[in-house]
Amino acid sequence: MWLDAIFEYLNRIATYNPLIVTIELLLIGLVVYWAVDFLEGTRGERLFRGIIILLLAGSMILKLLIGRFEFERLQYLYGSFLILVLIIAVAAFQPEIRRMLIRIGQAGSFGSSSHQQLAQTVEEIISAVTNLSEKKVGAIIILERQVALGEFTETGVRIDAKVKSALLETIFHPGSALHDLAIIIHGDRIAAARVQLPLAEVGAVKGSLGSRHRAAVGITTGSDAFAIVVSEETGIVSIAEDGQLDRHITENDLRKRLTKIIVDTGPLTAKLRKKAEEKKDTDSTGQGI
Repeated sequence: MWLDAIFEYLNRIATYNPLIVTIELLLIGLVVYWAVDFLEGTRGERLFRGIIILLLAGSMILKLLIGRFEFERLQYLYGSFLILVLIIAVAAFQPEIRRMLIRIGQAGSFGSSSHQQLAQTVEEIISAVTNLSEKKVGAIIILERQVALGEFTETGVRIDAKVKSALLETIFHPGSALHDLAIIIHGDRIAAARVQLPLAEVGAVKGSLGSRHRAAVGITTGSDAFAIVVSEETGIVSIAEDGQLDRHITENDLRKRLTKIIVDTGPLTAKLRKKAEEKKDTDSTGQGI
């Protein structure tokens, strides 16, 4: 019985125009891929996948039932169910939808981030780290790169503010309500503060280092993030990358590492502009010769 319904369904699909079906499947696949890629690293990703699986399974089963038994009322209820799912999805994905709309609204400004603005972000971070180190104020700053850290950002307090030295120092001030745990920086903006990070095992960090250093090693082990740690006891600045912790970092060393990281994760147009300038300089040198 079920096999007959399945074969009948497949035979009906076989009558469709293959080109149209292929184009439709490609478009659906692109939309689903874009949505999963946009939600990657957030709790919304798991919810979205669950909804997709539920809808696909429900549609297949309903098609088979209707084709075999002509359950018209069930089809009507399923249509109402889809509307309900849409309403629930809008409520459930409210933060992600808001983020998507902000991205669309700022699409024209991506290319406007100049090399000078990126360099200013580096200097703001260095200024804050230097002052925190001199005052022996504990801090841990995480720079998000290609791997999204949305699942950790959601555990903290969202800020979404431009990176400024004064703001960083205020956040980590011992009297601040946000001074505990870490902050995450995405591009030139502070995404969230008071973020809980996974701790590396005790043996992974040499010496008697505290939870900030273990958190820095932990987050950089499971992602490509870059971590900056200021010791509360000694004021020593450390950095962590790829699960490796380097201590006694000077201001110049930190500037080199941050410049490389922020420029590498900066807007694509900035990179293209840099390549175009290099090519122009090469052409000018060739003409001069």
